[in-house]
Amino acid sequence: MNSPGCVVAVTGASSGIGFAAARAFSREGAQLAVAARRRDRLDALVKEIEVSRGKALAVEADVSVEADVHRFVDETVTMYGRIDVMINNAGLGIRGRVEETPPADFERLMKTNFMGTVYGCQAALKHMRVRNEGVILNVSSIVGHRALPGGSAYGASKAAQISLTEALRVELQGTGILVMSVHPIATQTEFSAVALKESGGRTGAPVGPVQTAEQVAEAMVRAVRRPRPEVHPYPMARGLVALNAIFPSLVDRWAGRARKS
Repeated sequence: MNSPGCVVAVTGASSGIGFAAARAFSREGAQLAVAARRRDRLDALVKEIEVSRGKALAVEADVSVEADVHRFVDETVTMYGRIDVMINNAGLGIRGRVEETPPADFERLMKTNFMGTVYGCQAALKHMRVRNEGVILNVSSIVGHRALPGGSAYGASKAAQISLTEALRVELQGTGILVMSVHPIATQTEFSAVALKESGGRTGAPVGPVQTAEQVAEAMVRAVRRPRPEVHPYPMARGLVALNAIFPSLVDRWAGRARKS
């Protein structure tokens, strides 16, 4: 972020990574717009930011509804006059083996995680194109590069986000608009508990190391200052991506053993 007063819009800001991102950017002097379905949590976040002499707008919105996302971005621009950073973070997790996961669950994740990101990109670009300036951060996951057992629906939605981001990044070459994907590992938020509930207890918790939402948020702040195509808040995760590209069968064996342990 190059200067105080930067306008940052965050979806899924009522908890987890989105909540932490809003707080982190506010500490840097950004003006915030936050969206989620839970209005009471958004209002509490705005109050916290304002107590710290920050500025924030709360908009109740469901990212699976295109009109809601466009309304959120439009209200952001109406209040601040522009949008500098769009963080497409809102997402849902559901677990289960491919053969036992209802097709409706696959559809729900794609509608929220993928189409919500599509709506966010299109809504932000409508305004960023006017100035040919801005940053879009799409919060994917390390499992978008390498899915694990029991995570097919979620991993597929995150892989779709990566493909969207890659294509958009090249389409915007030569403009002042930058697009990045963010790839957290398992993160200490309520996300896992909600995912387990949504899955009907079909499978257990994710495996591997865990990071905090604050670590992910700080990585996003750094990325806006120094843009890069992919943001890996847990640096060692890059190794998994590289290893999977070269020796996928080796990662298959590791993933199978980790899930059984």
